[in-house]
Amino acid sequence: MPNMRFRAHDTFFIRKGWLSKGIRNVQNDPAVFMGINGNPMDILGLGANMVKALRYWLQAVGLTQEPNVGRRTQTLTPLGEIIAEHDPYIEELGTLWLLHYKLATNQADATAWYYFFNEFRLNEYTREDFVTQLSNYIRLNGEEIAEKSLRDDYNCIISTYVPRTKSSPDKVQPESNIDCPLGELDLIDIANKKARTYKKATPKKDMIHPLILLAVLVDQAHGQKEIRISAIQNDPCNAGRVFNLDIITLTALLYKIELLGYIKVERTAGLDIVKIRAELDFFGCVREYYRTINN
Repeated sequence: MPNMRFRAHDTFFIRKGWLSKGIRNVQNDPAVFMGINGNPMDILGLGANMVKALRYWLQAVGLTQEPNVGRRTQTLTPLGEIIAEHDPYIEELGTLWLLHYKLATNQADATAWYYFFNEFRLNEYTREDFVTQLSNYIRLNGEEIAEKSLRDDYNCIISTYVPRTKSSPDKVQPESNIDCPLGELDLIDIANKKARTYKKATPKKDMIHPLILLAVLVDQAHGQKEIRISAIQNDPCNAGRVFNLDIITLTALLYKIELLGYIKVERTAGLDIVKIRAELDFFGCVREYYRTINN
């Protein structure tokens, strides 16, 4: 079992503009969060706790990395470098899907997110449902975590994916940047406002670019050239789980990728298989995505 980490965001979800600001400043000064060349609060224009949260989020969504020992400078990951080059302001929907994919599969640093998308099976749920099941999962793995931390994680997940205009429209000023950009992905919806129940939502198929889905398939195939559609839909960290895809939406997306010539969908003898024809790796798919949308 990998390490588990909870409430590292200090209750602050990602705000609009944070990640691009983080990328820019890490490029300027890899030690920006260490305060060697100036106060990070002044440089980033954020309060102390928000600075800590941003430092965490940049790593949790796979944009930056820090060494575990020695000087804790941050550098951009290979994905961070591609995004910095092609979408520095993090405006493209495909970029948001990639960051969500990295976050939802980050079992070590964002355990509650990993659990929510990959292991948690309830379609409609309250905070108590989630906290109870996550507690059991943690215990099974020989750990014990304070319930308050898990409740804070749940609240942060909801704030990450449910825009304020949906949850409390009367409290939202149009110019506020309080929403999280990942709210645009429509992955969580309100089931019953009064009862505070939420539900996982299936995104519309035209919201996910075929090359973004291909990037996930290739990443999760780990070098294999054939992958079962049932595995794509049901395996932890694969597209069906992290993108909340039902079989109809997944199939429609697979045919879109097939039309582009990157895969072949084969339905033989009751085994539905995707054959990967693309010679692209994960980063190749991501670069191809930016090339395609920029044309």
